[in-house]
Amino acid sequence: MARKRKNRTHLKGGDNNEESTPANGTPKSFIIKHGQVGNSITQLVRDMRKVMEPNTASRLKERNRNKLKDYLTLGPALQVSHMLAFTLTPLAPSLRLVRLSDGPTLSFRIERYSLMKDVLNTSRRARSVGMEYLSPPLLVLASFPPPSPTTPPHLPLLMKSFQSLFPALSPHTLSLTSARRVVLISYNAERATVDFRHFIIKVKPYGVSKRVRRVLESATHTSSTKSTSGVLDLGNEKDVADFLLRKRGEPGPEGGYESAASSTESVAGDDGDAVDLAEDYVGRNNKKGQRRAVRLDEVGPRMELRLIKITEGVPGKEGAVLYHEFVKKSKKDVTAQKAEHAAKAKLKKERREEQERNVQRKKALAKVEGEEEQSGEEEEEGDAEEGDGIGVWDDEEDVSEGENDDVESGGEEESSEDERPAKKVKFREKR
Repeated sequence: MARKRKNRTHLKGGDNNEESTPANGTPKSFIIKHGQVGNSITQLVRDMRKVMEPNTASRLKERNRNKLKDYLTLGPALQVSHMLAFTLTPLAPSLRLVRLSDGPTLSFRIERYSLMKDVLNTSRRARSVGMEYLSPPLLVLASFPPPSPTTPPHLPLLMKSFQSLFPALSPHTLSLTSARRVVLISYNAERATVDFRHFIIKVKPYGVSKRVRRVLESATHTSSTKSTSGVLDLGNEKDVADFLLRKRGEPGPEGGYESAASSTESVAGDDGDAVDLAEDYVGRNNKKGQRRAVRLDEVGPRMELRLIKITEGVPGKEGAVLYHEFVKKSKKDVTAQKAEHAAKAKLKKERREEQERNVQRKKALAKVEGEEEQSGEEEEEGDAEEGDGIGVWDDEEDVSEGENDDVESGGEEESSEDERPAKKVKFREKR
């Protein structure tokens, strides 16, 4: 039986490089929870992963032994640019928006929030099909003050942080069918909070009442599915106009009926709400050049965030505090804090340089010791070879008379040994 190959997680070299490298600098994110949180925060994390799809780790599983440092270390290696960390404090839930790998870090307090299922249960029309999450949402920033000398310095940084969280919008290259969702981030100046909302874009016929549209949609539905489940029930109506132009059960007006275009139930009666489609869009009969009304249906989640603190660096390696909601420092304190951080950075740099010098010194010392050991081993091998040559006869070596006598005496001894009679050996026969 042939062995099954793993193509989903074990890709080849070329495909793996394309997957790991973000296309055109598209931001990618980790959305996690850490610490002891309840079921509501866990579901909020899942909803936020759905909002940030497809450029987020939607199947990421946290474990109790995982620390925040693990994600900060692993993120840059996986081309992750942002991390959203939810946790639960004794006061309220909190959210930290971290820009990997050098910061800054924005800390928010979640004043109020609603889950996706809560928003869908309270809405009659908003429904999520699922195909909308194949493309990233469009970001809309509202009610933020323009940059000026009187604008608080933390608001432009707040805007840029949210802008960098989503892909850049290019109207010239954007496909109309990829614009399926909208994320609205608005600033409430009275409460000093940021509202986060999520919508799905719906396109409907322009100038047609809701009831006429229901008749058309039900006719198309029944013709395509060949069933009677979509047929309207007009048994309680005296006339078709009772259903199309007024509410059920009310008697028809004596002066006639209103037109569908001027009815309050029409999708859009104002020309300002209608647009001409530049391309073919998702949906029935949404062709290029058709006049359609655009509507936003909220699907959640919904959050009200209060900015608490902005710090340089990432959690565990925080730097200077750029903004704090409750702690206000004077210019003298800010200067002292900057000097303290500069001294810490200088000391850290000196320690790193000293550590590098020590590593280089140890490497050089180990290299010298290795060379000395190698040369010592070579000398020992040479001495061993010279010692093995002792007693070997050299034909070119001159022999003195004394040495000849020794050789002759040695020969006589050998001959005398050879002249000794051999001993008789008796063998016992077997019976």
